Amino acid sequence: MSNVYEINHPLIQHKISLMRDKDTGTKDFRELLEEISMLMAYEVTRDLPLREVEVETPICKCLTKVLTGKKLGIVPILRAGLGMVDGVMKLVPAAKVGHIGLYRDPETLKPVEYYCKLPPDVQERELIVVDPMLATGGSSIAAVNSLKERGCTSIKLMCLIGAPEGIQAMQEAHPDVDIYIAAIDEKLNEHGYIVPGLGDAGDRIFGTK
Repeated sequence: MSNVYEINHPLIQHKISLMRDKDTGTKDFRELLEEISMLMAYEVTRDLPLREVEVETPICKCLTKVLTGKKLGIVPILRAGLGMVDGVMKLVPAAKVGHIGLYRDPETLKPVEYYCKLPPDVQERELIVVDPMLATGGSSIAAVNSLKERGCTSIKLMCLIGAPEGIQAMQEAHPDVDIYIAAIDEKLNEHGYIVPGLGDAGDRIFGTK
């Protein structure tokens, strides 16, 4: 099964508490999401491989380490995932960004892909799929399905808040995809919202209803 990594750093927990507050406005909500995404990306990229290079400092030559291996790709699930991209890009500005758009069919309640634009070398990249909420898991599962259908093999999922139901569904559908999450909440309600959650992340990021 997928490994689930709960990133419970004090700064992240503090910022999530501010995001949960219904009185936190759009500007602050968006900035907090970006900050948390950057802090989470620090942990998500912890196992990136390194190689030794020789560098000449003002004092002498020395051996030091730089990133090697696969390049990174960030894939936000539209639209709320967009709010996490800039935070990750601040740490890894050379990463390429792809986009996957999904909507929920009102009759089947299943996610339907309406947009997918990925870097041409996406199969060669280590991909981080980002979405603030892992509720039922439907969107994340569909997004990873889409990437695997296009030949991608190295995929991680990074979410802010998740429900146990969504985490379990994701693990069962994609046992090879590690899940990084900042808070695991109590449950889903009858409308599929995470409890206590923070409401509709997309609406709070973009000021829509």
